Amino acid sequence: MIRVLLADDDALVRGGLRALLAAEPGIEVVGEAVDGRDAVAAARALRPDVVVMDIRMPVQDGTAASREIVSWPPPRPRVLVLTTFDHDEVVDDAIAAGVDGFLLKRATPEQLVAGIRTVAAGDALIAPAVTRRLLLAAARRGPGDPAAVAAARLTDREAEVLRALAAGKSNAEIAQAMFISLETVKTHVKSLLGKVGARDRTQAVVWAYRTGFTGR
Repeated sequence: MIRVLLADDDALVRGGLRALLAAEPGIEVVGEAVDGRDAVAAARALRPDVVVMDIRMPVQDGTAASREIVSWPPPRPRVLVLTTFDHDEVVDDAIAAGVDGFLLKRATPEQLVAGIRTVAAGDALIAPAVTRRLLLAAARRGPGDPAAVAAARLTDREAEVLRALAAGKSNAEIAQAMFISLETVKTHVKSLLGKVGARDRTQAVVWAYRTGFTGR
C-alpha cells in the first residue's frame, strides 16, 4: 500500500485528489496539509511514502517544505510536486530542493496516479511539458557543455543508463532493456549521480538535458 499525504492550501484541490486516489487500488491517503509547515509536521508524524506537494502555499512554500523533507535520512517520504506553475524559476527551485517528481495540475488523473507510483518506487519523474522545455532550452544553447560531459567520465553503461533515465524509464524498464539485474542498474545510477554531481535522479536528468548530453 502506498501511503500518500496531500499538501495544498486549496480545500477543493485536496478533496478532488482524495476522491481520485480513493478509487485507486494500492494507494491510501493518510493525511492532508494546508501549508508547507503543516506538510513537514504531518510528514514527520505520519511518515507517508509520498507527499504530493503544491508549491505556492502560505506560511511556508512547498519548495522550502520539500527541501526539508528530502534532507531527512532514509527511508524518507518521496516528494512529488503538483503545481500550476511551470516557470523556469519554479522548476529550477523545486529540482534544486531535491524533489523526486514534478507534475503540473493539468496532468490527467492517470498521469498523477502513475506519477505517485513512479516516485514511490524510487524513480524520477518530470512532467512531459517541462521535459519539452528543457529540450528546447538545450537546443537554443547550441552544443551544450561538452567539457562538463567529458569531465563526468561516464562509462558506456552509465551513459546508457542516464539516457534511459532522461527518457523517463524506470529502473525495472532499464534492467529489462539492457539485460542486466535491477541491482546492477541501481549501482550504475549511484555511480553516475556522483560523477555528474547530482543529488538524485531528477537532478541527473536535468543535468543530461542542460549539458546537451541527451543529444550526443
